[in-house]
Formats: sequence, structure tokens, C-alpha cells
Amino acid sequence: MNREKAAPNRQPIRFERTYEGPVDDLWDLWTTKDGFESWWGPEGFRVEVLKLELRVGGELVYDMIAAGREEIAYMESQGMPLSHATRGHFVELEPKRRLRLRHSIDFLPGVEPYDNDMLVELIPEGANVRMVVAIDPHPDDHWTRSSAQGFESQLTKVPAALAARR
Repeated sequence: MNREKAAPNRQPIRFERTYEGPVDDLWDLWTTKDGFESWWGPEGFRVEVLKLELRVGGELVYDMIAAGREEIAYMESQGMPLSHATRGHFVELEPKRRLRLRHSIDFLPGVEPYDNDMLVELIPEGANVRMVVAIDPHPDDHWTRSSAQGFESQLTKVPAALAARR
């Protein structure tokens, strides 16, 4: 993982969930425009994918948009935009098994831009798929905690996104 700018001796944040259904459906949530838009972003936020090139080196560009009333009010109260562009690229791809996504963290006010890696592994287990996600820590503990909370929140959207595919 990209550890050049992460604090030394800090382990990735790990999330593990098991979902009912074929690995193809979970893979599509990570690798297609419709799939990604169906669940990405914490509760109260949504994304619009502008570019998704599924290949090593391919870009992923999307807008993260505050959509919930509370989130919009908070963003406005902090003088923050309701939408910001996010970009990254695929560093590693093993279809229906593993992907590594490197996000460019260049949207935090007063923070020097840096890269942050996310490794996703999908492990079929009978009629289920175990998804293991490891996210590099951010250089700052506050952003590491915020990132973990946001990812935990968006994971609550995955079951509905998978059910909608059936």
C-alpha cells in the first residue's frame, strides 16, 4: 500500500463484511458507474461518477454531493461546498477477486494533497461473498477517524444496492 505519506507503524483500517449473492454483483458495485453510484458515499451523501476506466492506471472521477437535509445544513454552516470533485485511479485489478484504488486526497482545506490506498478483496464462500477492505491511514488521526466513520456509514448501503440488482 502507499505508505510514503502515512504515519509510520500505523496499520490499515480494516472492514470485513459477508454478503449474500454472487461475487459478480459485488464486483459490479465497485467497478461500474451504476454500481458505484448505488452505494458510495456516507449516509446523507451521494456520488455522480464522471469517469470510470476499469484498467490498471484507469481513472475514477466522481463528485461527492451532500444530499441529506442535515448534511446540507452542516456543510453550509461550515462554509463548505455541497459538492466536491474526487479522483483516483486503479492500481491493481484481479477481476472478481481483488482491486486496489488510489484516491488523490486534494480537497481538504489547508491540507497538502496526498494519496490514499484502498485494497478490496472478494472471497466467495458458497452462496455468499466475504468482502475485506483495508484503507491506509491518513497522515492525520482526525481524517483517519473521519474516513473510517464515512466508510462504515456507506457500507450500510451495500445490502440494498445488492438487493436492487436481483
